[in-house]
Amino acid sequence: MPMRVLMASTSYPRDAHDWRGIFLRHLVHALAGEADVSLSLWAPPGEVPASVRTATTPVEAAWLARLMAEGGISHLLRQPRPSRLFAPIILLRRLAAAWRRHADVDLRHACWLQTALPMPRDATPLVVSVLGNDLALLRLPLMRAVMRRALRGRRVALCPNAHWMEKPLREAFGDLASIETVPFGIDPRWYAIERHPDSATPRWLAVTRLTRAKLGPLFEWLAPHFTDGKRRLDLIGPMQEAIDLPDWVNHHGEATAEELAGRWFPSATALITLSRHAEGRPQVLLEAMAAGLPILASALPAHADLITDGVDGLLCDSPASCAEAMFRLEEAATNRRIGDAARRRVREQTGTWNDCARRYIRVYRGLLDPASAEAPSTNARDDQAGTA
Repeated sequence: MPMRVLMASTSYPRDAHDWRGIFLRHLVHALAGEADVSLSLWAPPGEVPASVRTATTPVEAAWLARLMAEGGISHLLRQPRPSRLFAPIILLRRLAAAWRRHADVDLRHACWLQTALPMPRDATPLVVSVLGNDLALLRLPLMRAVMRRALRGRRVALCPNAHWMEKPLREAFGDLASIETVPFGIDPRWYAIERHPDSATPRWLAVTRLTRAKLGPLFEWLAPHFTDGKRRLDLIGPMQEAIDLPDWVNHHGEATAEELAGRWFPSATALITLSRHAEGRPQVLLEAMAAGLPILASALPAHADLITDGVDGLLCDSPASCAEAMFRLEEAATNRRIGDAARRRVREQTGTWNDCARRYIRVYRGLLDPASAEAPSTNARDDQAGTA
């Protein structure tokens, strides 16, 4: 009999062109293709496989759609208007009702720690996908205590998508849950990209939501090297905060995965992120690496977990180190060497979304039948990722 799994997420793309929560769409489609899983999904309305049961009521679906249209729960909480403070209360009530309404499942899968907060007081096993924002959530007053209460009395696996999150999670919840890193997968389209960067004018690419934390010191550090027109910075992503863009920055708004893969990644010299945001394991960096596109990144734990400096990417922590790394990546031989190494790394260690689904299924089995559980694996080679 397939395992009956109820997954809940506060984010889900409305269609194949929507960038918000796109990793959830890939994961849901991959799990739906596994014979061992019978999946139900509580999430904002979007395209799902025919085999996936919808767990949202029409009223919940309409409310979640409005939440997504306003930028999602995290975005609303950053707004100064007092009325926004009611959104998390309403969300937790609706989640609690959904968890209780679907009590006849074998296992629950919460996407983000916040989604597990209103968990019913029963013994149904729980898997939680943990992202970087969740660690910021735990710094709020009393949040750790509230989260510990939600996890007690059941078998729990907390599954960060990057190894660097294991330590803080183990310190907070190691006595209540197993901590098992489950890297997300990568769509095979990224591995198939052939790059032809412009050798005459280096074209740097930044793909990010436009917030102050996500941009970090990007404009300040790059300005001395871009205002003369010898290089070009193309900035892709939605404007989520009121930010004045320098006139030397070429902002193109949102782009679909098809546009990134077909237009932007093949012609770019490298991808740059100087984010100071609480990153988990940024999916766009994985996709760039899979495409053989070198990365220059700020020395955040999330970036250092993904990149070995000087081998499959470059890290920087100052304007001077950023400039030095930029000049290195504009050398054709260095660019090709680092891009090839990046592609090899993610192919071997991350694989595809089908590999990710199989990693989660191993975690599911371990919770449902601990005696017969296989040793967990986070290496895609164990899932035959080489066929990607």
